[in-house]
This record gives sequence, C-alpha cells and structure tokens, in this order.
Amino acid sequence: MSEAMTWIALLGLGAITVLTRGFFMIGEQPLPIPDWLRELLKVAPLAALVAVVAPEVFMTQGQLIATWQDARWPAALAATAYYFWRRGILGTILVGMAVMLPLKLGLGW
Repeated sequence: MSEAMTWIALLGLGAITVLTRGFFMIGEQPLPIPDWLRELLKVAPLAALVAVVAPEVFMTQGQLIATWQDARWPAALAATAYYFWRRGILGTILVGMAVMLPLKLGLGW
C-alpha cells in the first residue's frame, strides 16, 4: 500500500468515526427510541463483558476445558459468590485472584 493510500484510509476511518459517534448530536431534537430498544441498550455492556470473559473462563486455545483442575473455575466461582454477597467490583477481582494465584503457583493448575 502506498503512502497516499495509507493517508486516504486514515482520513476515511477518521471521518467515519466522527460521523458515527456524532450522529446523535447532529439533529435538533433527540431521536425517539422505542422502549424495547432502550431496555436492550441497558444490558448491552453486560452482554459485551460476558462475551469477553466467558471464553477466558471456559476455553483454552480454542477448546473447551476438559478437566476440573483449572484454576480459572474455582476462581470464577469464588469471585461470583463474593460479588453476589457484597456487590463490590474490587473485592470480586481480589477474591478471584486470591483463589487463582495459589492454585496456579502452588498446585501448578
């Protein structure tokens, strides 16, 4: 790809980004959003998080984990239990790591 084509691609991507992110600010009045879509948009961040985290917990190298001796399983269970008990994100991360690190480093899971 030539240098000119690289600049054209960068400017085009920049223009598309500005247009799509600024789309809702272009109009004078707010766009009417149906109630069902508004409800779906509330859970979109959670769905995206599950789509990123679930493969990390249940898969390794593109295959489902076949053994229970994987440090991610107990860590995920402990972190989930802590979250439902206390509803704190930092504590959830710390509990998950506190369970996973000894299993990985101590037992070699």
